[in-house]
Amino acid sequence: MDSRRVTRVDASGPIRSVERPDTLAVEAPLTLRVGGDVVTTTMRTPGHDLDLALGWLVAEGAVRHPEDVVTAVACDASTVEVTLAPGVAPPRPRLVLTSSACGVCGSDAVDDVAGRLPALPPGPAVDAAVLVGLPDRLRVAQAAFGRTGGVHAAGLFTLAGDAVCVREDVGRHNAVDKVVGWALREGLLPARAYVLQVSGRASFELTQKAAMAGVAALAAVSAPSTLAVDVARAAGLVLAGFVRGSSMNVYAGAERVRCD
Repeated sequence: MDSRRVTRVDASGPIRSVERPDTLAVEAPLTLRVGGDVVTTTMRTPGHDLDLALGWLVAEGAVRHPEDVVTAVACDASTVEVTLAPGVAPPRPRLVLTSSACGVCGSDAVDDVAGRLPALPPGPAVDAAVLVGLPDRLRVAQAAFGRTGGVHAAGLFTLAGDAVCVREDVGRHNAVDKVVGWALREGLLPARAYVLQVSGRASFELTQKAAMAGVAALAAVSAPSTLAVDVARAAGLVLAGFVRGSSMNVYAGAERVRCD
């Protein structure tokens, strides 16, 4: 986080303005190199960069197990270098700059991304009462959002609703990659006994990342897209949207949502 001077204008009565400092989320580029070659550059909030890089590699289908990675090091404040194990193929480079708003930019085709989804056994049932409580539990852990109001969050929760990893970033996809990268290092992938809760909508790219991580369910406080629903159904992923208060819409995997 960083600070900038802003002018605060209040028009609730006589219009007044005052200059003051304001805390903002930092957005800066991160370049990922694999075996010495640049494979992507993304805009992100600095922090947990190694997890971000590893999570991105999971989403690209290059990495599935901790032993697939020999080393992952931060060369400097804006570059991560990853060395893959012998026999592990590097991902196809995505050399178009990825903004913090869209992680799919640079993919050759949506079909190319969807074709990398792993085949996994059916996931466990998830409790509806647990799912509707996750947004509040995620919000409690959003320290950066509380100070800036300008970052997204993703959290990995047990089926009982306990948070095991929460990450924030200016990019929704980056927040998810940081969580997935952490789960890879912890040996939790595929994360069939966990739910991924996100602070915004369930886009295609977030649903694809959740499916690649093998989570039991993806829950979002806002709406999914049509393609996100299609991917969730194809991957056997529970997809819940508009998870707010005591209700939600289940767009995929409703047969696995327990409503006791």
